[in-house]
Amino acid sequence: MTEIRDFIKQVQKKEIDIVEHTHKVIEEAKKIDKDYNYFTVISEDLAITQAKNLKKNPKGKLAGVAISVKDSICVKNVESRAGSQILRGYHPPYNAAVIEKAVKEGAIIIGKTTQDEFGFGVFSVNTDKIPKNPFSKERTAGGSSGGCAGLTQMAEFPHLSIAESTGGSIAVPASFCGVTGLTPTYGLVSRYGLIDFASSLDKIGAMSQSPEDSFLLLDVIKGQDPKDSTSLKPTEKSKEVKKIGLIKETLKINPKITDLILKKLKDYKIISMPNTIKYSLPAYQLIAFSEASTNLAKYTGIRYGASEPIKENYTDYFTKVRSKYFGKEAKRRIILGTFARMAGFREEFYIKAMRARTLIINEYKKAFKNFDIIVSPSAIATAPKFSEIDKMT
Repeated sequence: MTEIRDFIKQVQKKEIDIVEHTHKVIEEAKKIDKDYNYFTVISEDLAITQAKNLKKNPKGKLAGVAISVKDSICVKNVESRAGSQILRGYHPPYNAAVIEKAVKEGAIIIGKTTQDEFGFGVFSVNTDKIPKNPFSKERTAGGSSGGCAGLTQMAEFPHLSIAESTGGSIAVPASFCGVTGLTPTYGLVSRYGLIDFASSLDKIGAMSQSPEDSFLLLDVIKGQDPKDSTSLKPTEKSKEVKKIGLIKETLKINPKITDLILKKLKDYKIISMPNTIKYSLPAYQLIAFSEASTNLAKYTGIRYGASEPIKENYTDYFTKVRSKYFGKEAKRRIILGTFARMAGFREEFYIKAMRARTLIINEYKKAFKNFDIIVSPSAIATAPKFSEIDKMT
């Protein structure tokens, strides 16, 4: 396969007929999807239109590169439903900020990739189209960006994927599918046009077949955005990596994975981060579930979400719509998150989780005073079989 940077240069020099190439990409995407369930929508008409426009003026940092987009990121006039039936038929009237930036640099949007409903899951099984692992159809591709990761591994054409993570939704599927996942620091990439899960945790990032290609995509989509008040102006300071810290508390989680890490690392020191390992998962779950229950409250079937004829009072109508179109995992998280935020329980659960997050942040700040990179496994296991998932959840 042609290296992405070489491919871009060829497109810019008009050495490749980008329209003909894009037709081949779409056909290949359809073949892959038939066997592996990676797409919710293959946007053929949009891709060919973008290719024709690019052919007239072949410029841009991503000129001609096929881009797949996680279903939770809005693409204008392309169904975007975050893996949920409650948003079926929703065609956004606008592009997310990251899509605008990518298209401006010559990217070709080939479709939306499947995911866990609203990002609720680790294995991409909480949706109506379950992606299969590219190495074994009996195994999960990981979640919630499972479609992004599986396609990235299998694509034999120059390809990048715009993914999203709330709590490991880029790192886990990237690990399971053997690709590079890049989850940026919160605020580095605008989330305008992202169908939210947990607002203080959601991040849009990149997937590719190499670290260099992921940074190529990140370089295009990052930056401050007036439409997203949480986005930040990136600093251009580069820092040479001199000191690497390996988190001691992660070494016993899975000896096989630890051995793989130790074979790759050189000149590292062991660092202890007990608060991070002890509190990160419970704090994440409470914060994420609480924010999800608030964000999902807007799907009532009137302003957003699937609609039904209103024949009863509004309360009964809302209950019916949510019960019918939200999946089992979405309902569970709404209930748990609502409980954690209720008067009488907020201090006991949600506020404590927020304090734990601050404790973890401070632990990382302290560690980064002495180390340039902090290393830990991106996943604690290899991709399980679908038959094994129930035992793990």
